[in-house]
Amino acid sequence: MSLFLILLAAGDSKRLKSNTPKPFHIVNNKTLLEHSFSAFRYFTEIKKTIIVYNKKHKKYLDKLKLNNTLKVVGGKTRQESTFKALKIIKRMNCRKVLVHDSARPNPSKDLVNKIIHSLKKNHAVVPVIKINDATKRVKENTIFKNIARNSLRFAQTPQGFTFKKIYEKHYKNINASFDDDSALFTNDEEKVVTITGNKKNLKITDKEDLNIFKSLKKGKTYSGIGFDIHRLVKGRKLYLGGIKIPFALGLQGHSDADPVLHALIDGLLGACKLGDIGKLFSDKNKKYKNIRSTILLKKVIELIKSKNFSINNIDINVIAQKPKIKKYAKKMIDTISKICEINPNQINIKGKTTEKLGLIGKEKAIASEVIASVMKYD
Repeated sequence: MSLFLILLAAGDSKRLKSNTPKPFHIVNNKTLLEHSFSAFRYFTEIKKTIIVYNKKHKKYLDKLKLNNTLKVVGGKTRQESTFKALKIIKRMNCRKVLVHDSARPNPSKDLVNKIIHSLKKNHAVVPVIKINDATKRVKENTIFKNIARNSLRFAQTPQGFTFKKIYEKHYKNINASFDDDSALFTNDEEKVVTITGNKKNLKITDKEDLNIFKSLKKGKTYSGIGFDIHRLVKGRKLYLGGIKIPFALGLQGHSDADPVLHALIDGLLGACKLGDIGKLFSDKNKKYKNIRSTILLKKVIELIKSKNFSINNIDINVIAQKPKIKKYAKKMIDTISKICEINPNQINIKGKTTEKLGLIGKEKAIASEVIASVMKYD
């Protein structure tokens, strides 16, 4: 199955009444768009994701690292935005397509799996949920009609379609406007199969919805400790916290010997129960000879994100008699926050000495210890 995903994030977010566009609201260190994107990471069937965005929000989108995606500026309506994405996919031998609103950041793995499975036999598949409350038609704050709710359903996304069919429907109705893509089929009296949706797959419309989603995304917190020490030697560059420090001596090691990033890597791996730096990046492996530790940290961040972990905060001690760390701390924090894709205020760095005791006190070594806190989401 050649399956593509369209993520719609081009709305103006007026009903949320916020200065931050809805797709880029942050919940648990991730934007709503990232939450939506991550929900589909399990599905290898998805060959490519097309993100449709509002051109006014490009600066927000450019900050995100969303792998295997194409980005397209949306249209004036939801329907126009979807069709712009479909026209791009048309050149890519697509057989099936999922269309999802990024304003629904919590589709379950089971729900997506059922939609993909149903698409093998149907042209259009939509998740729906029952309406349990009494339903009324209201005019000017007055009820004037009761509506039987037995056959009524709330429609959700993602919605699944065979590409040929959905493209034809959009092309045919290029000047029309429908609430969702399934309406293009029902307008032509064509069959749309429904599956049972999920109440937790809520749509974020206002701040109350946002607060409900926050309550759903509470995870478990884990902590890890990292420590590393390297000897100071002549003829080596000194790297600490991902930056080059001007100093007469450097640190001896297989890589660039950055003890701050090495301790951070071990702290994160320990918190996530994923082993240690030696297990992932053996000093027996020649490809890691003199490698920058920033590259190793990037790989670890990709790994922990793939396991559904998110960083809460990082506390770092840099233990050195010389050089003094204070004037380099901000640059270290900025470098680490960029690699870890977190806010700088989630990182703290402190410079410590050993009061001239031991190898560190004699200016023969530099060490670092780190406590890293992460959160695991379901």
